[in-house]
Amino acid sequence: MPDGFIRVAAATPEIRVANCDFNAKQIITLIERANSENIRLVCMPELCITGSTCGDLFRQKALLESAQSALGDVLDKTAQSRVITIVGLPLSDNGNIYSAAVVFQAGRILGIVPKEVPYGNTIIFNGEEIPFAKNLIFQCKELPEFKFSIVFGENFPTISTPIIANLSASNEIVGSAERRHSFVTSQSKQLVCGYIYANAGRGESTTDTVFSGHNIICENSAILAESLPFADGFAVSEIDLHALTHDRRGGFDATPPIIFSTEIANDYPLYRKISPTPFSADCEEIQTIQAHGLAKRLKHIGAKAVLGISGGLDSTLALLATVRAYDILNMPKHEIIAVTMPCFGTTNRTKSNAHKLCEALGIPCREIDITASVEQHLRDIDHPENIYDTTFENAQARIRTLVLMDIANQSNGIVIGSGSLSELALGWATYNGDHMSMYGVNSGIPKTLVREIVRHAEKTANSPTLKSVLNDILSTPISPELLPPKNDEIVQQTEKSIGPYELHDFFIYHSLRWGRTPAQIFELACIAFSEEKKYTPDIIKKWQNVFYQRFFSQQFKRSCLPDGPQIFPISLSPRSGFRMPSDTELGPWNPVPHPANFLKKV
Repeated sequence: MPDGFIRVAAATPEIRVANCDFNAKQIITLIERANSENIRLVCMPELCITGSTCGDLFRQKALLESAQSALGDVLDKTAQSRVITIVGLPLSDNGNIYSAAVVFQAGRILGIVPKEVPYGNTIIFNGEEIPFAKNLIFQCKELPEFKFSIVFGENFPTISTPIIANLSASNEIVGSAERRHSFVTSQSKQLVCGYIYANAGRGESTTDTVFSGHNIICENSAILAESLPFADGFAVSEIDLHALTHDRRGGFDATPPIIFSTEIANDYPLYRKISPTPFSADCEEIQTIQAHGLAKRLKHIGAKAVLGISGGLDSTLALLATVRAYDILNMPKHEIIAVTMPCFGTTNRTKSNAHKLCEALGIPCREIDITASVEQHLRDIDHPENIYDTTFENAQARIRTLVLMDIANQSNGIVIGSGSLSELALGWATYNGDHMSMYGVNSGIPKTLVREIVRHAEKTANSPTLKSVLNDILSTPISPELLPPKNDEIVQQTEKSIGPYELHDFFIYHSLRWGRTPAQIFELACIAFSEEKKYTPDIIKKWQNVFYQRFFSQQFKRSCLPDGPQIFPISLSPRSGFRMPSDTELGPWNPVPHPANFLKKV
């Protein structure tokens, strides 16, 4: 299990109303199951030792004493278990009867949390003085982020911890499951926490109500696991304490915690799925954000849009966003200035697709062959002929930008940049070439989603011509097309040079969104991509090295980025997004061998 994850469960025992001895045996069975599944925290429903439907029997001394005796039996029978367990029972103190949550481990009670505010803050239980208060906090010695508190039913917690355990006894009526989903997801989102909801179930009285054992484990609004109504009542998953702590930084709990100790084992697999594509969103929503951002800029300046169209994914998405912006502004699309600029690396396929795309969208496409300009420039700087180095490549990118900038001046326009979030993170752009524009409409979108949005546009296109050209663009290898092709085929493929974008987007997400360490990200990547068996650990580590090397060395390019709309919580804008000095050392982000040395081993 990766560092920072903790396995938890919500478990509903099958009970018999007021039969505390039977109920204790069921609770013990669930604790043994939790122990065998390496669960560290298990929460059970409110009043599960007696049943929540005992009514006025809760005032009977016989039932209260039976519940306390049954709890003692549970403690004795689970004295060897390291699972932190929370169970509910009725408890009498100073003439009052409380619905209480007992927190225990290895046969020892850590604290008792009542549903109502008690008179004191301790209670004598089985001859021992025990902490007894609504606002108790429990914290793990070995993993301080593993901290939890307790709430009952639909009560709102008065304290906030990374994990909240809810002991509930909510009966089932039409629509209850949906309401629980809404309640748990909203609570976990508002409190930025992991939420364990354990509900009463089988065996409760059905005199007037029915209970379903619908249990839910949620994390910051995302449901991780649930036991469906009238199922087995056992939900288990892992809560990502690292991610929760990252988003909770800055707050503190005034209540001193009760410390417990448990083994934090990392040698067993996760139950929860780690997505290999963590960037996910509705394509229509993304395009709407893009278009409205650009529309505001065009309206404010009173300018036309000028774009370079290569026949590749990025410029295609930029053009689609521009078309939407023009629709928003009720501007005629034929006024969009689209320019394709073939040179040494351009293939007939991409040049043709640039023209076809513009034609399908009803936009004129101007072709300016920059070959002669680049050749003259290379002669001017005494660059040797047929030396295909960085100078040779970047000269093309910079002249393309020069052409676009000057056309923008001619036409009262602004240059729309097409570079993606992934390219900005990796510095895969020519400084003052495709790196520069007046508005970077794709700057908040990772490369993997650029492809998905264009695919969505292809699927929803009404025009067969547009469908056809978008489909061919999607199947074209990603390339800057700066090196001469062979037999009119692209030879310079980006992902062979810098690595697969799906890996880099994974690294970007977990590094910038959650601030995870390289070791954590490596382990999560191995898990996420294990099902496809697409990348071995060595390959993942190789490209992770490349990611960190490029991310740190290329910050100077991001320090002067043009404006562009933020799409996700992650942004690389030097104004409102990720900020860091351009000369930061790799330091703690370099735990694996230097790429040059590492590549020798693979």
